Formats: sequence, structure tokens, C-alpha cells
Amino acid sequence: MLRVGDLEKSLAFYTGILGMKLLRRTDYPDGKFTLAFVGFGDEASSAVIELTHNWGVEKYDLGSAFGHIAIEVEDAYAACERIKQRGGKVVREAGPMKHGSTVIAFVEDPDGYRLELIQKKG
Repeated sequence: MLRVGDLEKSLAFYTGILGMKLLRRTDYPDGKFTLAFVGFGDEASSAVIELTHNWGVEKYDLGSAFGHIAIEVEDAYAACERIKQRGGKVVREAGPMKHGSTVIAFVEDPDGYRLELIQKKG
């Protein structure tokens, strides 16, 4: 679960830029929050990300314990190009990781959370 400051911007990033689907979205007026679940597949067969928007909160401190979310992609180079073309922010271009040969890249969502793209091995 990620707490987000602007749910619409976050949904635009995860669906429009990364290509995930909005699986469900529910408002909880009594609790003053909204939950939105996004993923590449349905919840029964794929991992999903829960985005929590607490009404009236526009920004969070990311903290030092969280690192990033990792997502496997077919081609990290092509994924970076698609993300940039769609207006996304690539903070580390695709290339081999330090001390290894796995191709990785990093992108950043509107709240500053980092997502690692890990290229699928042949």
C-alpha cells in the first residue's frame, strides 16, 4: 500500500504511464479516505498495488525504510522510452546493474515513490 497525495495524478501515472489497470476504487466518506487498486492483471492471479488517499492530505514523508517496488518487464530500454513518451519521469535509464548483468531502470511516481523495472532474462 502506498499513501498518495493526489489520487488522480497517481492513477494517471500507474494507468496512463505504466499501463496498469484500475481494478477497483472505493470511497469511504466516514473515514475520509479512498482506496484504489491497480495492477497489470486481476487480483486473483497478479500482484496489485493499493493506493490510499486520505482526504485533505496532500503530501507524505517517504521515510527511510521503504526502498522501491520492483516490476519485471520484457524490455527495460523500451519501457523507459514508453514511460518518457507518456510524460513519466525516468530517474535511472535502463542498463546493467552495478556488480551484475541484470538490466534495470528506475522511474518515479508523482509522490516520489521509485519503481524498479527489471528486464526479464532471456
